[in-house]
Amino acid sequence: MKKQINIKNLTVSYDRKPVIWDLDFSIPRQSCVGIIGPNGAGKTTLVKTMIGLLEPLSGEIDFFGKDNVEMKGKIGYVPQRKSIDWDFPITVFEVVQMGLYSTLGLFKRPSRREKERVLEVLKSLKMDQFADCHIGDLSGGQQQRLFVARALLQDADVFFFDEPFVCIDKTTEQLIIDIFKQLVSEGKTLFVVHHDLNTVKNYFDTVVMLNTRLIAAGPVEKVYTMENLTKTFGQGGLIFEEALNLTSKSQEGLKYNE
Repeated sequence: MKKQINIKNLTVSYDRKPVIWDLDFSIPRQSCVGIIGPNGAGKTTLVKTMIGLLEPLSGEIDFFGKDNVEMKGKIGYVPQRKSIDWDFPITVFEVVQMGLYSTLGLFKRPSRREKERVLEVLKSLKMDQFADCHIGDLSGGQQQRLFVARALLQDADVFFFDEPFVCIDKTTEQLIIDIFKQLVSEGKTLFVVHHDLNTVKNYFDTVVMLNTRLIAAGPVEKVYTMENLTKTFGQGGLIFEEALNLTSKSQEGLKYNE
């Protein structure tokens, strides 16, 4: 069995304008991968293309010898929280239960054991007491835990998380990081769109540095360098310096409810 995820000559465009251009890199199985770059660099576009929500203009995506169609049911995806309709009339339990649909199908009713699994996953994220709550009543950190819980129920081989640490408290962030480490120890591969440059070395073993084109991809200790950061966030270093200032402020700064 192949042990890599391979991206070959991948180009994706909107209205004939390339958003990501000629990306070419490989990621080993059982990695926690941080995807970093400035706004508009193509990070979310890369994720959506890899999971099959966007069609590439050219190139190939290979998951251990399979394409994303063959990987259906084995890919977990947590989108940005701002893309969710939090007014939709649905409970926490019902949202997390949706993670079972890839194996159950839309019309088969979950068994008692499967409902117990939903509660077990909620408990692992300290969300079981909110099972009957409407999703709109949750805080930002709780909302993020909700969709992580749904992804965990999919029993995927590869997980994609789009900015899971935005506007959440430090307790939730540490809880999610612990979940990530557990998933990697179980042989899973994770891709995480990430904005906090100060935590990259602590959170990830592999990094993809992107600014429309690929700047670097590989082990954090080898490619997460000042030279590559400057290339990623601006040759003059001004944008990179601004990014560092923003992450420093976020660490000092705003407090969010758990």
